[in-house]
Amino acid sequence: MSLTATGLEAVLQSADQSLRLRAAMMAGTYPSTEFIEVLVVQCAIESEFLVRDMLTWALIRNDTKLVIERLKPELSSDVAQARSQAVHTLTKIGDPTTYPLVSGNLLFDADDRVAMTAWRAASLLVPEQLIPTLIPALLTQLGRGEFEIQFALSRALCSLGEEILEPLAQRSKSATPEVAEHLAFTLRLLKNPYSESRLAREFAEKLKILKGAPAVGEGAT
Repeated sequence: MSLTATGLEAVLQSADQSLRLRAAMMAGTYPSTEFIEVLVVQCAIESEFLVRDMLTWALIRNDTKLVIERLKPELSSDVAQARSQAVHTLTKIGDPTTYPLVSGNLLFDADDRVAMTAWRAASLLVPEQLIPTLIPALLTQLGRGEFEIQFALSRALCSLGEEILEPLAQRSKSATPEVAEHLAFTLRLLKNPYSESRLAREFAEKLKILKGAPAVGEGAT
């Protein structure tokens, strides 16, 4: 089936999610460099997760060098979703040479979703010799936001392995109560990766208490 960039763009503007999903799937099934621009632009505005994921798949079916070059300006876009999806796509490409693109300001992005995506990307793409410089950057984000955000940071840190132990110990010496709890959770997660679900539930409850919210069951009649 023939698909042009103009036709792809037209279908991706449809209000029907299923049509947009099929169009993205078609673009990945029959990749063309002509589609890269259309796919990247749609990534910044697409409202549905499943479609965004298919757009990323379609992108990585193309020449990765061309895709990476087109993604670079998206990383500094004023649109948070454009930044997040660009980082996510780089993660899927998995080229370690793109590590410098995700290991700078994006780690401290004001948008939580962008920062979380950058933490994961950096922890996956970092060359081994640069792990000692990534860890301190990630540690500055300890205690940030709600449970989902802190859990994402802990996962990124734990993926770096036991090299985080000494930096975590040093950070604990000046930690606030909330940061100290985040540190403790990260250590528990590192030592007990197969208990992630249980540890995450316990940590979520502790965060509620620290933030002044009632624990589960509190106030129930």
